[in-house]
Amino acid sequence: MAYDFDLYVIGAGSGGVRAARFAAGFGAKVAVAESRYLGGTCVNVGCVPKKLLVYGAHFSEDFEQSQGFGWTPGEAKFDWATLIANKDREINRLNGIYRNLLVNSGVTLHEGHAKIVDPHQVQINGERYTAKNILIATGGWPQIPEIPGHEHAISSNQAFFLKELPKRVLVVGGGYIAVEFAGIFHGLGADTRLLYRGELFLRGFDGAVRKHLQEELTKRGMDLQFNADIERIDKQSDGSLKVTLKDGRELEADCVFYATGRRPMLDNLGLENTGVKLDKKGFVEVDEQYQTAEPSILALGDVIGRVQLTPVALAEGMAVARRLFKPEQYRPVDYKMIPTAVFSLPNIGTVGFTEEEAREAGHDVVIFESRFRPMKLTLTECQERTLMKLVVDAKTDKVLGCHMVGPEAGEIVQGLAIALKAGATKRDFDETIGVHPTAAEEFVTMRTPVAG
Repeated sequence: MAYDFDLYVIGAGSGGVRAARFAAGFGAKVAVAESRYLGGTCVNVGCVPKKLLVYGAHFSEDFEQSQGFGWTPGEAKFDWATLIANKDREINRLNGIYRNLLVNSGVTLHEGHAKIVDPHQVQINGERYTAKNILIATGGWPQIPEIPGHEHAISSNQAFFLKELPKRVLVVGGGYIAVEFAGIFHGLGADTRLLYRGELFLRGFDGAVRKHLQEELTKRGMDLQFNADIERIDKQSDGSLKVTLKDGRELEADCVFYATGRRPMLDNLGLENTGVKLDKKGFVEVDEQYQTAEPSILALGDVIGRVQLTPVALAEGMAVARRLFKPEQYRPVDYKMIPTAVFSLPNIGTVGFTEEEAREAGHDVVIFESRFRPMKLTLTECQERTLMKLVVDAKTDKVLGCHMVGPEAGEIVQGLAIALKAGATKRDFDETIGVHPTAAEEFVTMRTPVAG
C-alpha cells in the first residue's frame, strides 16, 4: 500500500522535531502535527523560559555582592512585565527557529489537533492522512490535585504568563520544578513559602545534596514547610487566597503554585482506535525500540514516562529515526549516567549514583565531600557554601557518582559526566591537574574520604 507519509509525528516538541528532521534527512516522507506551540514544553513553558527567569532572580544577589568589590549600586528596581515581555520575545524567536528547522528539512507541518483514526491513519483539520508509521510525541502536562478550590491555583504553564509578580506565593511540591520556582519567586522579591507533604524535598537526589540545599535556602530566608499539605483553597473578597492545611493551620497568599507532578498528554488522541496500551501510571507502554503494542505506532519522550528530560527525548528521537530509516547507524539510548541540573538558587548538578543508590546496588563505597565558601564570596557578607561530593567504589576505585550544589553546578558537572561515562577512577581524578583558581578544581583535589 502507498502511504501519504512514511512517518507521521504527533507533537512538535524536542523529541518529535528531532525524529522528524532526521527521518526527513534520511530520505523519508515526514509530517508533524502540533496543536499548541513549536518546541514543546521545554521551549515554551519549561527549561528555556525557566532558566531566563532564574537568571533574572539571581541579579538581586549580584547587586548586593558587588559592594564587596567596590561598587556602589544605585537603587535597583525590578519590573516583572519587562522580564516577561523580553522572555516572550525570545520564545517567539525560538518558535520561528523550530519552524524553519522543520520546513527547511523537508518536513510537512500540520498545525492543529491530530487524532489517530486507525493504526495507519491520522485526522487533522478535517483531513485524513495515511502513514506507514505514527510517532506519538505529545509530552506531558502539569497536574493540580482536585482539592476544593483547586481552580484558584496555577501550574508552571500559567506561571510564565502572570501579569504581575505576586506579593505572597505558596509553592506546593517537593520536586525540582517546585524548588526552582520557589527560588525564582523568592529571588525576585516575593514572600515565598515552599510546602511539601514529605520529610524533605528532592526525593531521589543524594541525601547530602538535599540537606545542603535545605540549609542554603533557609539561610536565604525562604520559608520551608515540610510534612505539610493543603486541604482547601478559598478566594477572599479582596482577591487574596486563604489556604487551609490538613493540620488545621491557615495561610494567606496571593498565588498558590502547584508543582506536584505531570501526566502524559493523551487527551482526544484516539488511542482507543488502536491496540496501544498504557502502563499503571497512564504512560504509553513501549518496548526498547519505542514501539507500542500496535506495531505501526511508536512513542517517545515525556509521554512514555522514562526519563523526562529534553536531551533524553532528543536522543530517543534520533534513535527512532535511525532505526526506521537508517538502521546501519542505529544505536540504542543508554539511560545510565545521565547528567542533570536543578536550577535552584544555588544550582544542583548531578550525574551517576547517589550514595544511597550505590549502597543499595551492593557497592562498598568510599565518600569524598568538600564544603567551602566560593572565592567570589570572600569579599562579601554572603555565607553561602558550595557542596561537592564523589561516590567511589572501594574495590574498583571507579567513580560511581558526582554531585554538586553551588554556582554553575550544571556547567561543571556536564564535563565530569563525560569522565564518568568513560569509566574514570578516583585515581584519574586525583592525577588530573586542576584549573586554578576555580571551584571546579575541588573535584580533582579531594583526597581524604569522609567518615561514615
